Order: sequence, then structure tokens, then C-alpha cells
Amino acid sequence: MLEVDPRFALDPNALDLIYVPSTNGRQVPLSAVVERKRTVRALSVSHQGQFPAITLSFNLAAGVALGQAVEAINQVKRDLNVPDTLITTFQGNAQAFQDSLKTQPLLILAALVAIYIILGVLYESLVHPITILSTIPSAGVGALLMLIAFGYELSVVALIGIILLIGIVKKNAIMMIDFALHAEQTQGLSAEESIYQAALLRFRPIMMTTFAALLGAVPLALGHGTGAEIRQPLGYAIVGGLLVSQFLTLYTTPVVYLALDRLRRRRAVSARLGETQSPAPEEHLLAAE
Repeated sequence: MLEVDPRFALDPNALDLIYVPSTNGRQVPLSAVVERKRTVRALSVSHQGQFPAITLSFNLAAGVALGQAVEAINQVKRDLNVPDTLITTFQGNAQAFQDSLKTQPLLILAALVAIYIILGVLYESLVHPITILSTIPSAGVGALLMLIAFGYELSVVALIGIILLIGIVKKNAIMMIDFALHAEQTQGLSAEESIYQAALLRFRPIMMTTFAALLGAVPLALGHGTGAEIRQPLGYAIVGGLLVSQFLTLYTTPVVYLALDRLRRRRAVSARLGETQSPAPEEHLLAAE
């Protein structure tokens, strides 16, 4: 490991002995590109905890997202091969961005669990909430495709838009499933007939509510001005998620509903067969005697 001779570190003029490469490849002294001033000020060393620390600030260029800047800084750190004794952390908005990315999967999972419990209590079933929640992946795929198409990162604001889609998209399946269950109970229709009638009769309300929410998010996506770069990912995520989920859930919801209904009926039949095949307690006593 090399270091400068201590006698050269006592005089600021020693900086003139440092040469840096220029654009044409020639070596020029540091004094040619740097202005040196002598000032009188108190010497202070910043600390974070018990360790000396230094703060490096940066600003974002036009059109660059915070996630891209964080990744670029991490790549520079990897390229420098810094020693393990040098600890780097982000502060301010960059730290809030990283913390939000760590907690977002847990928040989304907690929201899905809460929705499943509420729907399970509402329908008194463990199967029908799964049918309703099956519409959410299509909304997430649509939001991601829209963000990729317009060159936006999956930022915190875009994640907020995806979380909003959880509440907006599942109402399509709720309108269909609620009508199908009511038709089965009151009209005595089969599962195939009830979900078919639900898809026909609930088509117009589903389209009206979906496009009302979609058109409400269009100004966020197309708006310009101060703060538009924050609102646009939210609008694009909502618009993309609603467009894709609108066309997919009209086909996938009946399929999932019928598949889970068949599974529920098979389990009910197998449970009844198990009860009929098991011997009664009196028969056990007679066999023992």
C-alpha cells in the first residue's frame, strides 16, 4: 500500500505536484484546473455515532428518477472496491425511498390478507374471496406494462397507484360474484347459468364504474406543470391497470368461479362419502363384543 511522504503533506503547494489526465490525454498539474484558497476556520470532524463521517450530496438531472440515481451510486461503490471498513448509507429522500421499497411487499400482503378476511366474513366462505382476489394480478401486470411503455420507474408513487388498484379492480368480481350467488340461492340456477347471467347483466355497470375511475386518472397521467413528474406515474399505473384488468377479468372471473365451485362440490361430496362409509359407534361396540 502506497502513501505520500509525510513531509509533502505539510505544505499545500504540494498539490501542484499532482497531475491529472486532460481530454487529449496529456498530464496537466492540478493547479491548472483547481483554484486553491487559504482560509482561516476552525477544524471540525463530523461524526455519525462514534465514527467519523462525511456527507456527499447530489441532485437529480432532468428526466432521471431517484431509483436510477441510487442504483448508479451503488454501482460506483462496487466499481471502486471500497474496503469493508468504509460504511456508506443513504439519508434524506434516498433513505426514505429505500425504506419504502422494503416495506411495500409487507403492506401489499397485509392489504390482501385484510381484504380476504373481510370478504370471507361477508360471503361466509373461504372460496369466493379467492375468486375476487384473482382479479388483482391482472391489474398489477397492466400497471407495470404501462409504466414500462412510457419509460417510468416503479417508484413509490407508482406503488401507491398499484395499491389503489387493489380496491378499484376487485369491485368487478364483487359485482359478478354477488349477483351469481344471489341467483343461485333465490332462482335455483346452477353455477354455470348464474355466472353467465351475472356476466351479461353486470357488464354495463362494470364498464361504467371502470371507465369512470379510468377517466378520472387520465388528467394525472397527461398533466404537465409543477409536480407533474410525481403525479404521472400514479396516473399511468391506474390507467394501465384498469385497462388490462377490465378486459381480462370479464373472462377470468367466471372461469375461476366455476373452477373453485367444482372443487368445493367435490370436497363436499367426498366429505359426505366419508361420513357414510365410517361405521356408527354402536357398530363399533357390537364388533368389540
